[in-house]
Amino acid sequence: MSRFAELLDDFFYRPDEDVGGLLEFAAGSDEVLPPVPEEIPEEYLAFSLEGQCYAVPIRAVQEIGKVPPLTEIPRAEPSLLGVMNLRGDVIPVYDIKLRLKLTDKPPKVAGPDAVPPPRAARILVARTDEGPAGIWVDSVRDVVRLKPSMLEPPLPGMGNERDCVVGIGRRNSQLFILLDVQQALA
Repeated sequence: MSRFAELLDDFFYRPDEDVGGLLEFAAGSDEVLPPVPEEIPEEYLAFSLEGQCYAVPIRAVQEIGKVPPLTEIPRAEPSLLGVMNLRGDVIPVYDIKLRLKLTDKPPKVAGPDAVPPPRAARILVARTDEGPAGIWVDSVRDVVRLKPSMLEPPLPGMGNERDCVVGIGRRNSQLFILLDVQQALA
């Protein structure tokens, strides 16, 4: 008998083998285990603000566009950078860096004294209860898929100024600060 045949003979069941232990083992396996629920990942749009990575649910984003010319609104709140024309609709554009305490004052990007926007800057047109609103971001990174097990609640000590932070997402070594768009624009 060849070496290969000997290996096969040891591998397969022979009718003269004692299999009592296997039968006892198999008898205990009649129990049906409950299925483990599969985690369904959610997609988030990741973007940069002052070098930090933030993300919002992709379902909250209507579109992403280059920064168009903005019209200044006199005596508006500081976070309102101006308004833009989006296919005939007037959309307010906000700087949420003030809300997140990433900066002390918004950039002058509307009106006659406006400086040109950085090349990577984008406007995220978000769906809100009041209608579409633009959010100025430094750059758009990508779309990330995060499972519920990859999410953590916001860190303790994030004060009321950061109530728009709803959690932290982790993917490998990358952290994403998750935002609630509605609260960020409130």
